[in-house]
Amino acid sequence: MFKKISLKTNDRVEFVDITSKIQNAVKKTGVDSGLVMIHIPHTTAAVTINENADPDVAADIKKEVNKIIPFDDNYAHLEGNSAAHIKSSLFGVDQTVIIKNKKLLLGTWQGIYFCEFDGPRSRNIYLKIIEG
Repeated sequence: MFKKISLKTNDRVEFVDITSKIQNAVKKTGVDSGLVMIHIPHTTAAVTINENADPDVAADIKKEVNKIIPFDDNYAHLEGNSAAHIKSSLFGVDQTVIIKNKKLLLGTWQGIYFCEFDGPRSRNIYLKIIEG
């Protein structure tokens, strides 16, 4: 089953917890056991899994990523968003999560984050939900 989630981001760099959006999409399919493949079809955004209990973790990741890959670093790409492309490549645009008993099989503290690196923008998240 294929699902599309639309999302609007508010900041240039932002980590948006999308765990509940993905869980709701899985629940609506009725799939009890299987996989959900998460794909971000953008070259300046990504998806990652990390702690979602303490918002300071996402803030710390954002701070360090911006420090390691600065926005202005004499990049050759003329659009001015090379840093966003680099960040997207490092984080990656795909994640796969196991579905068990109609729920995402994540660790106690894990959440799924949409990573915006060139916002604010309107974005899409594609899900492929596979029963089995």
